[in-house]
Amino acid sequence: MDTLTIESRINQDTYNLQPVRQVPVIELTHNSFGNPGTVEVQNAVIPIVTQFPSKPFIEANTQEINLINLKNDCVVPVFSKDNERTIAHQEFIEIAQNCVSQVFPHHSFDAPEIRVSHQIKGRVPGAIHKNASELLDHERTQYFERMAFIMRIPSIVETINGNEIALTIGGVRSYNLENLYNKKSFEKFKFFIGFQNKVCCNLCVWSDGFIDDLRVTSYGELQAKILNVIQNYNAEKHLFQMKELSLHSLTENQFAQLIGRAKLYQHLPKSEKSLIPNLNFTDGHINTIAKDYYEDASFSRNEQGDINLWNVYNLFTQANKSSYIDTFLDRNVNAFDFTQGIQKVLIGDGDYHWFLS
Repeated sequence: MDTLTIESRINQDTYNLQPVRQVPVIELTHNSFGNPGTVEVQNAVIPIVTQFPSKPFIEANTQEINLINLKNDCVVPVFSKDNERTIAHQEFIEIAQNCVSQVFPHHSFDAPEIRVSHQIKGRVPGAIHKNASELLDHERTQYFERMAFIMRIPSIVETINGNEIALTIGGVRSYNLENLYNKKSFEKFKFFIGFQNKVCCNLCVWSDGFIDDLRVTSYGELQAKILNVIQNYNAEKHLFQMKELSLHSLTENQFAQLIGRAKLYQHLPKSEKSLIPNLNFTDGHINTIAKDYYEDASFSRNEQGDINLWNVYNLFTQANKSSYIDTFLDRNVNAFDFTQGIQKVLIGDGDYHWFLS
């Protein structure tokens, strides 16, 4: 397969990655965003066919929704004291699409995969005196408090430990982090650029490609900050660090020690926990990781009971799919930091030795 050089219009960095398939040169336009899942080439609309399996990138209490439903079926919350509206979920997604089209103008991208949770129901003023059972469809209103989305660039891929991963961007918006009962102020978003594992649809998010408290007051400011995140993302360094994980392994005894310590970590006194690097996973997550060590079809132990750190990392990101939307990306970053910390312990360095001691 030929090597494809990806050039950024923003910082002129080049990444030598491999295309998942040969794709035509496609110039994305703003018109493309009105019809998710398609691109416009000389007035001809061509559907984008994704090669990823139909597995959600997050599960928990979420449900799938598309851009059309977000636009047509959901109201936009406002700041109650001045009635100024918030930046809607679909606007956040479309701004991110616009940024990707600027940075990678000759590459197609998949339709955004969108997951929402915490439905907030309402009714129109004319139906204020009706019982809930009497409401007609046009008298009901709704919006979703929390939204997460990803968007893959399937023509930019690399392989790690036999797993194909594709460049992916995404973000999270949680209205529960806003004070909607006050006047309009900074609005908060989370945004990342990283990779997604084709085998399991787990996300690979790195701290240098993630901003967990992106505060803006306008569309232009949101776009500028998203572009800045993409500009400062070093794909080659991220890929190198992920590939390094596959070169180090834990024995069955070491993995058992890790799981035991991870469960003890949840109950440490605060004074002791403050001396140990953060592990942002609950007992439920750790139980899932232990189970998948034996049972996962792609990332379980080998015949000798050993497991390389790339597989350990994916056990963590797989378990993270049960997290709520507002903690999902932060925990995904923590999974990478934690696995890297264990790698450093194996080569005689780092602050994570408590987990293997």
